[in-house]
Amino acid sequence: MIRLILMSFLGASLLACSSHLMIHHLSPKQEIDSSVSNSSKIDELIQPYKDSLDKEMNQVIGFSKDNFEIQRPSSSLMNWCADAIFANQTKNVKLAQPIFCLLNTGGLRSTIGKGTVSIGDIYKLMPFDNTIVWVELPISSIAEIEKYLSQSGGEPIANAKLENGKLLINGNNEKMTHFWVLTSDYLMNGGDKMSFFEQRTNAIMNGKLLRNAFIEEVKSQDTLIFNEELRIK
Repeated sequence: MIRLILMSFLGASLLACSSHLMIHHLSPKQEIDSSVSNSSKIDELIQPYKDSLDKEMNQVIGFSKDNFEIQRPSSSLMNWCADAIFANQTKNVKLAQPIFCLLNTGGLRSTIGKGTVSIGDIYKLMPFDNTIVWVELPISSIAEIEKYLSQSGGEPIANAKLENGKLLINGNNEKMTHFWVLTSDYLMNGGDKMSFFEQRTNAIMNGKLLRNAFIEEVKSQDTLIFNEELRIK
């Protein structure tokens, strides 16, 4: 709501600037004074909402003892993000089929440094409003996923490993005909050329933002769990 109000005021500000530019040619001196006055009033109106937004972004929700960074094929931050989504979505769920999490390295836009972790830090990490989806795929699609992970250089994964070009999902067995992938709506719809999601036999969208799941897991862990395990090799 705060962001919507800010956007509305900013829009009004831009409109005011536009009007000023159009009228400035006719009466420069008069319109300069009027424009400055209007701008000042808009700033006064926006300031309380800006202060409230700054307060929200600066809210400390956890702590990090280490620097979490992005580095293909696997890294501490890539592992943490995939683990966070996996944990957030499977805490109270039991499935008869194997499941793993797959995100995209390009979607992670910042690092997490040592020290306190704020809501603003997570917004920097995940600025996009992508939502979590559960995607069911046939076992036949695994070969395409293996090829993709090998060629991409590495993506964040959880509850699975890629070893010697073979994807090993925890809970996998010879009788498996389908498996589940926790991912984002962006990737499910073919983002980053993950065309294998076109083979999906089912998709469940719960509407939760990846960013909100990250925030929940930071709060749950309190001190971020550091894991540099090489999951793609």
